[in-house]
Amino acid sequence: MRKLIEYIAQSLVDDPSAVEVREVRNDRSALALELHVAQDDFGKVIGRQGRVAKAMRTLLRAGGTREGRHTSLEIL
Repeated sequence: MRKLIEYIAQSLVDDPSAVEVREVRNDRSALALELHVAQDDFGKVIGRQGRVAKAMRTLLRAGGTREGRHTSLEIL
């Protein structure tokens, strides 16, 4: 899951080397990811009216459901 979010974010931003994804909480049934990007690329990851961020969260939720765990994404 972490690599998927990292790949998507690197494809969207101008500075892919600044993209960092961290696993914050990793229980058996829950996973929280933090996405860090450069300040100038923040809007590209969020998208218009949050559509890109919502799409990434939907992908995480679908993948998490397959694995039987709850997933969440925080963009910092």
